Amino acid sequence: MAQRMDGKAVSAQVRESVAQEVDHLKKSGVCPGLAVVIVGEDPASRIYVNNKKKACAAVGMYSEEHALPETTTQQELLALVEQLNGRPDIHGILVQSPLPRHLDEGAVVEAIHPSKDVDAFHAYNVGKIMLGNYRFLPCTPAGIMELLHAYAIPVEGKRCVVIGRSNIVGKPMAMLLLHENGTVTICHSRTQNLPEVTRQADILVSAVGKSRFVTADMVKPGAVVVDVGMNRDENGKLCGDVDFNAVEPLASFITPVPGGVGPMTIAMLLKNTVTAAKMQNHLL
Repeated sequence: MAQRMDGKAVSAQVRESVAQEVDHLKKSGVCPGLAVVIVGEDPASRIYVNNKKKACAAVGMYSEEHALPETTTQQELLALVEQLNGRPDIHGILVQSPLPRHLDEGAVVEAIHPSKDVDAFHAYNVGKIMLGNYRFLPCTPAGIMELLHAYAIPVEGKRCVVIGRSNIVGKPMAMLLLHENGTVTICHSRTQNLPEVTRQADILVSAVGKSRFVTADMVKPGAVVVDVGMNRDENGKLCGDVDFNAVEPLASFITPVPGGVGPMTIAMLLKNTVTAAKMQNHLL
């Protein structure tokens, strides 16, 4: 039976460390500040934004929300980003996705100054991650690495399989595993004989957004299974990409949903914001 990787417990440790850093920075006259921009009223986005605001308050960090109507134009959104870029009290800028369809998300990400890009989606920061010379990491892959470290799970020399090739999780996740000397395979919707590939994985990360997509026959006995999915099953219950009940007896470690990767994502956002505040105040 797998050991469950407790994202709530590990994220609490990260938050405690962040709170101490925030307190230390405040004593030097710097209060880390995060601006969160939400366009429209997507219910899931609203929950995420509220959680981020609560997390900032809990560690003593300043945060502000900019809630814009669905009808906001590209020009108006870019003008707000530019204004936030110029504010010395705002160290991190996060534009909640998804944006309404008429807005160009790529252009908005590129408008955020790289030093304030606490999601690490800007091409500059993506390039730094590729080179292994980064200050920020995308929050979900960074949170997964933090979990692996917390449970003393070695990556070096291991076969690592990532299912999903998004710019937010799949691609950066593969790079981080590679930087720690894992042998990495990225699978996606065009991968042939997927179960054959995933069964080779010592560390299997699924980020496809399909309920119970990873079944027991896809998992090597003793594998570490990391579930990034956040889905609803046929009864409306929260579940991940992994068929948890079937896979748990096979794996050595597994992340539950909820309570696994999710809490780590917000904890790493807080960590990135502190890093941004230090950078902008020449404290790094």
